[in-house]
Amino acid sequence: MKRLVRIGTRGSALALWQAGWVKTRLESLWPDLQVDLVPITTSGDKIQDVPLAQAGGKRLFVKEIEEALLSGMVDLAVHSMKDLPTDLPEGLILSAVPEREDSRDVLITHHGATLSELPVGTRVGTSSLRRQSLLRHLHPGLRVEMLRGNVDTRLRKQREGVVDATVLALAGLKRLNLLPDAHHILDERVFLPAIGQGALGIETRGGDKISTLLSPLHHTDTAVAVSAERALLRRMGGNCRTPLAAKGTILNGTIYLDALIASPDGRQLIRSERSAPVGAAEEVGTALADTLLAQGGKEILEKLGQTS
Repeated sequence: MKRLVRIGTRGSALALWQAGWVKTRLESLWPDLQVDLVPITTSGDKIQDVPLAQAGGKRLFVKEIEEALLSGMVDLAVHSMKDLPTDLPEGLILSAVPEREDSRDVLITHHGATLSELPVGTRVGTSSLRRQSLLRHLHPGLRVEMLRGNVDTRLRKQREGVVDATVLALAGLKRLNLLPDAHHILDERVFLPAIGQGALGIETRGGDKISTLLSPLHHTDTAVAVSAERALLRRMGGNCRTPLAAKGTILNGTIYLDALIASPDGRQLIRSERSAPVGAAEEVGTALADTLLAQGGKEILEKLGQTS
């Protein structure tokens, strides 16, 4: 009889694709496993009429799934890493980080225009404060509007004219094969991505033997880069109410970390970078956070009612 493994996941098309990818990999690696998906509706999925920052933050997208994991209802959980808070509940650990998909953002318009080509007054929809700040900083003439919903919903609202354009994560569109012909991929050297964007995190109970089954899915370079990004987030005390971005890159045994913090109106943007040997990934994230805070990031956080 095959051993049953249950994966907790959100019920959106993208979340199911991501969990399905893990299911397929596990069943291929371990033929004695039967892997079932257990869709779980989270508070974040239910609340669609207010900005995420006001609703309670990204913890809303994982709370019910983590509760199911702790109770034994599921054996592991697959998350989009950018939705996973840095403080995991007691008893849960991050067991594997698979290889990252493309971390860039993509601008979706009716005609594939670039960001600089958008006319003044163009309505661009996004629920991300990071994207809102960068859009306002790079193109102050845009009308940035709050746009919640899953990938399908946001694409549909753009097609129907609720907004003229939207910015989405390229990874999700590629995974779902939904990238429209009219698109423009944003240069991440200018439009820095969210922390953990494009990466997945597989969460398990601490000490559970199932973590050994996940080791072939773990990608060391991705895990190191994401750990530096998350260390920066943790040190800055950032959350979904903070326009914060970071991207770690591994090259020849060195971690390069680029990060920024911005004011919500985009008028103030502080950006810096730092590098270190890969063994000091978390240290470089913490050090870069201290640099951003010293250069004015602390004042931005204070204005947002947050502390570092």
